This record gives sequence, structure tokens and C-alpha cells, in this order.
Amino acid sequence: MSFKARAALVLTIGAIVGLALSVGGHYLKSPAPPDLADMSWEQARLFAEVMERVKQDYVDPVDDAELLESAMRGMVANLDAHSEFLDADEYEDIRISTTGRYSGIGLEVSIVDGEILIVSPIDGSPAHRAGILAGDVIVAIDGTTVANEGLQQTIARMRGREGSLVTITVLRGEEDEAHEFSLRRENIQTASVRHELLQPAYGYVRVSQFNDSTAEELSRAIDDMLQTEQNAQGTLLAGLILDLRNNPGGVLDAAVDVSDLFLDSGIIVTADGRTPESRFTRNAHRGDILDGAPIVVLVNNGSASASEIVAGALRDHHRAMILGTVTFGKGLVQTVMPLSKGRALKLTTSRYYTPSGESINATGIVPDVVVEGSGLYPDLNLNAGVDREGDAQLIEAVERLQSHRILQSSAE
Repeated sequence: MSFKARAALVLTIGAIVGLALSVGGHYLKSPAPPDLADMSWEQARLFAEVMERVKQDYVDPVDDAELLESAMRGMVANLDAHSEFLDADEYEDIRISTTGRYSGIGLEVSIVDGEILIVSPIDGSPAHRAGILAGDVIVAIDGTTVANEGLQQTIARMRGREGSLVTITVLRGEEDEAHEFSLRRENIQTASVRHELLQPAYGYVRVSQFNDSTAEELSRAIDDMLQTEQNAQGTLLAGLILDLRNNPGGVLDAAVDVSDLFLDSGIIVTADGRTPESRFTRNAHRGDILDGAPIVVLVNNGSASASEIVAGALRDHHRAMILGTVTFGKGLVQTVMPLSKGRALKLTTSRYYTPSGESINATGIVPDVVVEGSGLYPDLNLNAGVDREGDAQLIEAVERLQSHRILQSSAE
């Protein structure tokens, strides 16, 4: 790196640091101390020296843009396990996971033994209507093999502009019979909720993640079970099992809305951070969708973040019994901040607290009733049915509902 290039790099980094200090000073209503500014220029100079050494002496050539992006990733990743710099593709994945919407053909896929296995087509999607089946193995997209691709690259190739065509080639059955499907991409809404009516008069609802449509999906699922039960016996549900096992979380407001479905009043969650936007309290509104019917919430070590907000709120208001094993313990809130050229910063901005004021970060929620489970339950496929004979946690939950051994009271 030439002296001129190095000087330009120092000036660029210094300008960025200076701007950050200026913004930070404005935020705090006070200017940055002179010694802090001097130290930042010194650090910018050191960064340029390190970058120069890497470019000159590293065993393989490295692009400037790659080095700078790696530096940004390292800077943010070193803060905590949940903050990260996102490139345009990663930001798009985050957007899809929070909204539950994308343009594609509607397939849930996974890698099994190095193959791209179709877990399930989404009901009503182009893939479902065309006859693609769970268990099919994707071998090519638009005539190009997927053998050397990872899962994310394959998913990206199946997505695209609404109305555009894509051809999927799959192998089916023990004889690996090839089938080719030409599909037109559509707007897909991924489901985050499935439900099933357990007899007699007990509902089961599984939430696989929390996105913008989860509360609405859950409300529809409960209404559907209520209608089914009312039509059959003229009664309301006698109880509900809310399965949050292996649910990694998602959108905080979705967790608040889900909790609000079962509460009449009171705090759902509070958060504390450095900025006004990161400090807030969310409260419940009148209207319990189950009218006080007992609830058992199933959790395990895979229940994190938004799942723990729901479990904590229902537990602290004595609205539900928590059953299973200790949850993951993620009591931090991340905010996704858009940057230039489609990139973004996912940054931890708050710590959240349950209604009792408890932080569950790194400790998790201890269930009211501890029942060891199996990694097989629930099945990662949202469409899979419940196992009423092999799922020990589900069996215990049903038994407690039937015997009325639920310790809860109306929300205060």
C-alpha cells in the first residue's frame, strides 16, 4: 500500500470516527473530550498499519473491501453473540424471517446427508399445487446441479421476482425417479403456527417462530378450534397447550401480541437500554381469548428470546403453568438498523425483563414442572402431527389439564 493510499485510508477512517464522535456527542448533548478524539485518530492510524501489513505480507492476496468488511464484522461480533454486520443477502434473510413473506415457490428444505431434502411444501404454494412431495430430493434448479451448493445458496436460487419462472428437478422414491417441475414464483406467507384439537376439548398450538403474522395466526387457530368444539359439543375449550419448544424467538412485538391474547391487564415486558427508543414497557389490553381456560406452556433449552417473553409473562401473571426444561436464557433485544447498499447492522440495544422485574439472560426460565423431553419432539417440520404416545412432555401436559392440576389465576 503506497503512502498516499495509506494516508487516504487514515483520513477516511478518521472521518468516520470523527463523525461517530460528533453524532455521539450530539446524542449525549455534550462534545467528545479532546483526548478521546486524539485516541480515535491514533487507533485509525494503527488500523491502517495493520491493514498495510496484511495486504503486503499475508500468504494470499486480499481485497481491500473484504478486509474492511471483515473488520466491521469483527468489531460488531466482538460485542456479544447476537450483534452482527449483515450484507445485503443476510439482511434480506432477516427481513424474510421477521415478516414471514418472500417471493418463491413455497418449499421448506434442509440438508440431510449432503442432499437438499424437501421437508414439506407450504400449503397452497406453487410447489404444493404442482405435486412436489415431502421427501423429494432437489438435484437441479434451472438445469444446473445443486451438488456443489450450500443450503442458503439453493434457497436463494429458488427465490426471485414474483411471476418469474423457475424449473426444479427432484429425485423421488427408492428408485430415484427424476421429476421436473416448471413453477411460477408467487408471494409466499410462511406459517409459524399449527394447531390440533386434542380430545376431549383440549387444544394444542405450536408456534415455531415469532414473526409479524404470528399473533394473527394464533388467534385464527384458537378460533378454529373453538368453532370445531362448539359445533361438536356446544362448549368452549377446556384447556390449551401452547408449545414453544425449539422456538428460537423472533420479533419482540409478536411475542407481546401473543401474550396479550391471554391476558386482561398488566405488564408483559419491560426493556432498558441507553437510548430513549430502547427503554419501553409493553402492557396487556383487556380481552382473554380463552376466557380464563387453563394453559400449559411447553418449553425446553431451544426456547429462546421471544418464546421466553411469552413464557415469562404468562408465568408471572399466574396465567399458565410452564412445563418442560429450563429455557435458553436470551434476555437481550436486537435492533436491525439499515445501512447503505442494502446492508444492515443488527445490534443489541436493550435488556428485557419479565413482569416481575426478572432478567432471564444467561439463566433462562425454570419451569413450574420439570419434565425431561426428547430432541425428537416437536418435529422440526411444522406440519408434523403431535406424538401422543412418545412425547413425555406433551403427555404430562394433557394429564395435568385433564386432572385440573394447573396452578394459575386470572391476570392481575
